[in-house]
Amino acid sequence: MTTFSLILIGDEILSGKRVDKHLPKTIELLAERGLQLSGAEIVGDDPVRITAVLRRAFERAALGEVVFCCGGIGATPDDHTRQCAAAALGRPLRLHPQAAELIHERARDMAREKGVVYDPDQPDNVHRLNMGVFPEGAEILPNPYNKIPGFSIEMPARLPASQPGAVHFMPGFPVMAWPMMDGLLDQKYAHLHARGAWGERSIIVYGAMEAVLTPLMEAIEAGHPGVKVFSLPSVDHPEHGRHIELGVKGEPARMVPAYEEMLAGLQTLGCRLGPELVRTV
Repeated sequence: MTTFSLILIGDEILSGKRVDKHLPKTIELLAERGLQLSGAEIVGDDPVRITAVLRRAFERAALGEVVFCCGGIGATPDDHTRQCAAAALGRPLRLHPQAAELIHERARDMAREKGVVYDPDQPDNVHRLNMGVFPEGAEILPNPYNKIPGFSIEMPARLPASQPGAVHFMPGFPVMAWPMMDGLLDQKYAHLHARGAWGERSIIVYGAMEAVLTPLMEAIEAGHPGVKVFSLPSVDHPEHGRHIELGVKGEPARMVPAYEEMLAGLQTLGCRLGPELVRTV
């Protein structure tokens, strides 16, 4: 099964200057297509850390994972993602010819908007080409917002049964990254869409302790392969107060009997139950 993960790069997130919006949006975009996020990481503008994070991402991609990476692909001194991706892969950096054309096109548009003549040899226009310097073998990732592309690295499948995965690099700006992610999911990964193939059912349990419920949870997971059991305790919920939301998630056909067994187990334990919650993707 293809999994999806997210990497966020930038000191501004870790310092609190910017509040991350990519994580909830990525979860939303995936859920609209019946998909789920398997993991997420945040790393600051530290080349050593970024390289280590990306090296692990490429290793997961070789096992079939799709990784979305947002931030740090600009051409200022605090942008390290392109260089770190090349280092993690052990590849040289090259100016991508198609990226160069798109960057020139964007610069011409900007000159036209200002009513000046476009000069490709002007220092700022030459500097802009650095945004098209990607690890060797990269493919461009179209940016519908301003034409300055991101890039993608597809990794050959390491195992015979796995599909080739990829790491997709996008700007940190939501107005650019989200349409790029949206396009990838609908074009490159449309075959993975699985609307209605996953669901979640849970119930509010009052007054019980997780230690008491754990044997029941373990028995359900053991008896229903492919179903995950979850427990979300709360101590100060505005409506339910102290309680545990206990549930199962997985394919609907597997989830339903597991949920019925969980309800029967809770009744046997004498638990006081609240409302049920159902979510299908």
